[in-house]
Amino acid sequence: MTAPHSSFLKISPRISVLPLIHGSGDFAIEVRRVMLTNQFDCLAVPLPASFQTNVERAITYLPSITAVLQEEPPITSSAPWEAADEDADEEDVQRIFSYVPIDPCQGVVAALRIAIMERIDRHFIDLETQRFESISASLPDPYALKKVPLEKFSAAVLPALKKLPEGQPLDRCAMMAHRLRELEKKYKSILLVCSLSDWPWIHDAYFDQLPLEVEDEAVNETTIYATDSDTLLFLLGELPYITGLYEAARCELGDDENLSVDGIKELALTARDRYRIELKSRGRNITPKILSVYFRYVRNLSLIERRMTPDLYTLVKAAQQVAGDQFAIQIAETAREYPYVHLLPFEKLIFGIEQAQLPDGTTVELSNRLPGNPISWRSCELIPKPPQPKQDEWEMNWNPYKQCSWPPEDVAIEKFRTSVKDHALSLLGADLARTEKFTTSMKDGLDLRETLRNWHTGEIHVKVLPPSRGRLDCVLMLFDSPADPRDYPYRLTWHAEHQDESTLAFFATDYRKEMVGPGIGLASYGGALFLFPPRPIYDVWNEAQFDFVDTLEERLLVSACHYSEETHIALLSDAPPGAGWRRLAKRYQKKLIHVPLGRFSQETIQQLRMFHVLNGQEIRSFAAHYIRKA
Repeated sequence: MTAPHSSFLKISPRISVLPLIHGSGDFAIEVRRVMLTNQFDCLAVPLPASFQTNVERAITYLPSITAVLQEEPPITSSAPWEAADEDADEEDVQRIFSYVPIDPCQGVVAALRIAIMERIDRHFIDLETQRFESISASLPDPYALKKVPLEKFSAAVLPALKKLPEGQPLDRCAMMAHRLRELEKKYKSILLVCSLSDWPWIHDAYFDQLPLEVEDEAVNETTIYATDSDTLLFLLGELPYITGLYEAARCELGDDENLSVDGIKELALTARDRYRIELKSRGRNITPKILSVYFRYVRNLSLIERRMTPDLYTLVKAAQQVAGDQFAIQIAETAREYPYVHLLPFEKLIFGIEQAQLPDGTTVELSNRLPGNPISWRSCELIPKPPQPKQDEWEMNWNPYKQCSWPPEDVAIEKFRTSVKDHALSLLGADLARTEKFTTSMKDGLDLRETLRNWHTGEIHVKVLPPSRGRLDCVLMLFDSPADPRDYPYRLTWHAEHQDESTLAFFATDYRKEMVGPGIGLASYGGALFLFPPRPIYDVWNEAQFDFVDTLEERLLVSACHYSEETHIALLSDAPPGAGWRRLAKRYQKKLIHVPLGRFSQETIQQLRMFHVLNGQEIRSFAAHYIRKA
């Protein structure tokens, strides 16, 4: 046999210790490495013997996640000085269970799993207690094991460990030390897998050899429960998605050494793909640059919290700040998914924060027999997508005779219209720019190119940019060209509610296909025509004089040419207008000024394309509660 660790991690020549942090995938890998590179004839784990049969049976169902529960004596809500009433209401009794999570990333479960496969004897050496006192300690991030050997990691943590409180915690260590001495008489090579915070006190109790002052208590039988797949986040030590990656690597014999970090990257990429599928062109473009910013943000937030790997709150909060609520929701939904969900012959348990709901609907308190680092639960406000039945109900209640816009989106699109108009005016005046020799004024700046061209003469040339001539009262925006009419069935002309709004004609997606709240539908512009100052016009989609054109874009174009009172029209689009569109404009004695869509941020464009249709002005009073941006 080769020694798995240095003598620092040995209690005796026959007993080796593998101290770990419960619920860590990095420590589960370390357990596998130690057990497969060394020979042991006995494995000792810090669980009582009453759990052994069902824990080992539940492990055979992996990768399906289960939990082994043991009920503890109930706690009544009556005052201590009141006599116990045998006929007390069941509602006054709080049921309590202790449990063992059958988690693939749990080091103790990983050790038992390997021991079963390698046919190594297994012993559960913990003290039988009617009521278990779960104690968790704040320990360093397990990712340090990638750079630091286990013995050095344990030695570095040792001075910071607090002594266990008197009572059950120390009694358990004394019992485990006593049973190790008994196992030592039978086995030559014993591996003890225990918590890093228990290891020094088991070591001390082994050498003190004090007489035992405690005995095993009579306890209830244990029960195996299947777990609800939507609540695995409250049971597993790692994120369910990361746990699934560990199991996939184990099944496919893949490399899982750096999954605690590489898994986060894969999680983000999977969430991005689902985000694109759900929102399509309405979503933000999650580019590699944005992902780089996201991961850098995640790293910085983790370091602020003195962690090497992020928790779920950090991942979701960073996604919300970098790419909006919808990407953050995809991160959260992807993180809690576990791929190996099978039908098991056990009743299902719904987990919560330190509690669970039994199959009969009873809510019970839980204490973990293998507690890891303490978890801090924090809230993050995200507006999720409503379920489909709710959307169907809202669509059924829609009044087709009442429609209006949402003012914040009106303000945003009007500001963008002004920006496009100003840019078009600057292009209109660019043709009139000229260069002249410097005399007494620098005019509009130095013309470096012309100055260098006449360097031999010693003359300096400056730019002269005269003010643009003309005005613009019409802006045409084509976000999707050529547009498929089947994608944009919602075509309407909206009149301004006040003098600061434009008269608007547009074609967009069907808002009834995505209801986000009662009386609130979400659509996306394909193209829009803005007339400012506002003026009354006929509905351009039902105007017979425009029927000679075939496409949605051309109909907006001829409408702009017909209703515009100025010579020039600003056209925002990806590609410059072709000869056919220019002939249409010339027919109305108009000229098109092309503003490239690429001059503006694509994220801004995507956000401006999304707009909400409200079923009446009274909906504006609560619309902000439901409206969310991608």
